[in-house]
Amino acid sequence: MLRVRCLRGGSRGAEAAHLIGAMIGRSVTGWVQRAFESTSSAAAAQPQRAVVDEHVTEPELQECPVCSHNEWDTLEEVIVGRAENAYVPPFTVEVKANTYEKYWQFYQQHGGQPFPAEHLKKAVSEIEEMCNILRHEGVTVRRPEPIDWSMEYKTPDFTSSGMYAAMPRDILMVVGNEIIEAPMAWRARFFEYRAYRPLIKEYFRKGAKWTTAPKPTMSDELYDQDYPIRTVEDRHKLAAQGKFVTTEHEPCFDAADFIRAGKDIFVQRSQVTNYMGIEWMRRHLAPDYKIHIISFKDPNPMHIDATFNIIGPGLVLSNPDRPCHQVDMFKKAGWTIVKPPTPLIPDDHPLWMSSKWLSMNVLMLDEKRVMVDGNETSIQKMFESLGIKTIKVNIRHANSLGGGFHCWTTDVRRRGTLQSYFH
Repeated sequence: MLRVRCLRGGSRGAEAAHLIGAMIGRSVTGWVQRAFESTSSAAAAQPQRAVVDEHVTEPELQECPVCSHNEWDTLEEVIVGRAENAYVPPFTVEVKANTYEKYWQFYQQHGGQPFPAEHLKKAVSEIEEMCNILRHEGVTVRRPEPIDWSMEYKTPDFTSSGMYAAMPRDILMVVGNEIIEAPMAWRARFFEYRAYRPLIKEYFRKGAKWTTAPKPTMSDELYDQDYPIRTVEDRHKLAAQGKFVTTEHEPCFDAADFIRAGKDIFVQRSQVTNYMGIEWMRRHLAPDYKIHIISFKDPNPMHIDATFNIIGPGLVLSNPDRPCHQVDMFKKAGWTIVKPPTPLIPDDHPLWMSSKWLSMNVLMLDEKRVMVDGNETSIQKMFESLGIKTIKVNIRHANSLGGGFHCWTTDVRRRGTLQSYFH
């Protein structure tokens, strides 16, 4: 009402309006501007509104620091995990089901304690060098916060200590300009999201979407407490029967069980990802994305990227020891299936939470550059035969903590657009 009276008062009224507007603007400029723009847009005719919308939203889309649609577009920004302060998870039923028998004694002795100090020191050094090389290749590197993982915590349903923030691929999935926090299935990883929250809040403030999947209670009902796993034969038998340590009590999934190819996202039901979790993702991403469930001849399915790693449009590394049951579906779509060579990592090298096939757990910097283990000369030659330059880095000690280059990273921004590669 004050504004109307001022405008009606001639030149003096105009001066008064200008003065009052300036005073108000100092304190509430942003609010007034947004309200005025909103009112103006609502009052404008349809063609004018289209022009205003395009003018307002397009810069925001361009400025958003989060944008990634697949595993191979040119990498511009990435989160790299931390090995610092990493703790061995307690030897619970879900950890037992996801680890190999030869390491069960290690977990029984060291669960809830730090990983061996000398080994961890080497892993930290390797990841630092990996970050330096990524920067040299023109990639912006971000890191999670260092956290004390020794602290024991208790919920109404369980008690545990923490683990690490080494594998951002397990907990964070970027789909377009959205960051999705996975609920995960290990009790030792319940609070792992805390290490990434400062980064995620920063991305959110700059325009990214941020979604946290429903956090499971991780009560006893989520796990088959009598999961009958004693030998390798048990593993194969249970896998063939489609039996897993996680039940369908509530949704759970690790982001690393999903792999992206534009509008199509592929996922496996595994020891840490149940059908309820997959269905949550399907509904959440529909109708813009299609979720495809695929499976493998794998006695211990956990995370897809050392079994089926998409490295380019219609180009996928498929583990010869764990063949895909739906491989014909990809062949009919015109995809090229590449079987990587047998890994060269020695059998006596400790891999407490993973298999030797981390050799194929590579990170594409773009369609013609790949970050690969410096010791794995066989797969280096394979990539060179495909016309892909290898960026060699040694992360053998970091491998022991459960992941290769793909696991140790989450790509935040890749230069590309949303497309369909699977027909």
